[in-house]
Amino acid sequence: MKAAVVVTPGTISVETVPDPTPGPLDVVVRPAAVGICGTDLHIMDGEFAPAFPIVPGHEFAGEIVAVGAQVTGYAVGDQVAVDPSLYCGYCYYCKRARGNQCENWNAIGVTHAGGAAEFVAAPMANLFKLPPHLAARDAVLIEPLSCAVRGFDVLPRRMADNFLIYGSGTMGLMMLELAKRAGAATVSMVDLNPERLETARRLGCSAAVTSAEELDAPRGWDVVVDCTGAVPAIRDGLARVGRGGTFLQFGVSAYDARVEIEPYEIYRREITITGSMAVLHSFDRAGELMAAGVLAPEVFISHRFPLDSYPQALEQFRAGVGRKTVVEP
Repeated sequence: MKAAVVVTPGTISVETVPDPTPGPLDVVVRPAAVGICGTDLHIMDGEFAPAFPIVPGHEFAGEIVAVGAQVTGYAVGDQVAVDPSLYCGYCYYCKRARGNQCENWNAIGVTHAGGAAEFVAAPMANLFKLPPHLAARDAVLIEPLSCAVRGFDVLPRRMADNFLIYGSGTMGLMMLELAKRAGAATVSMVDLNPERLETARRLGCSAAVTSAEELDAPRGWDVVVDCTGAVPAIRDGLARVGRGGTFLQFGVSAYDARVEIEPYEIYRREITITGSMAVLHSFDRAGELMAAGVLAPEVFISHRFPLDSYPQALEQFRAGVGRKTVVEP
């Protein structure tokens, strides 16, 4: 089969590789679409993936083309989205229902061959069967949405909170859509990209600005979410949290990123600083939200590329062009 392969950090090509075969409890999926996100850039830059070469692609959905001998409830022809998380199930954190902190953590498209290929193997336990009205090429949004759902799981659940979100790329826009449905009084967006701010306005944010200085909020915000991973945004966002408020680190930063904090201000203002990593018991819920129409695929997906153009799609994403970029093998 044909697949995109990160051969070594910084080197990617589209090559012919062996077809996957399903284990007893696995299926083989023909991806209709695979999304590109910041994690793929980290893999390309030599982070996350423990060994190379690796086929990337942890956001994908498609059609089952083969099933293992012990698979039940799924059949060839079913349309599914796939949770890429591969938890061991027996380590300290897995036993405490914290699989995203698994001490033996793996993931399809990160440590195991991913969806940027004509075929990919996945465990039966990781499948979400798509309803007939939800196209697999759009259901590629379920995986990133499941990360956003996990982000909301760690936030306080209060009606009429005021949100400030840094970054109006795919993840920031998803957090915007969830905040609106979670009872937020206002949701303000900060981004340096005018096109992305325009999309945030289109989706009904309260304000879309290039700097929080443009907003009138003398008491700060109840919830501040960083979806950029960028040090300047994180530093600014921490200073914008109001008394008793929460700062969520949602964006993925570089390993060596550092931000100074003021412990006294955390103490005085009773600020909560928390993080959210990947997916945790949130994939099926994201699938249900997607099926209910929470996200508009035509708004979130801005570019679609063929598999042969995966390297170009990755570089376009790195350049900050558009919103969600997907490849359709």
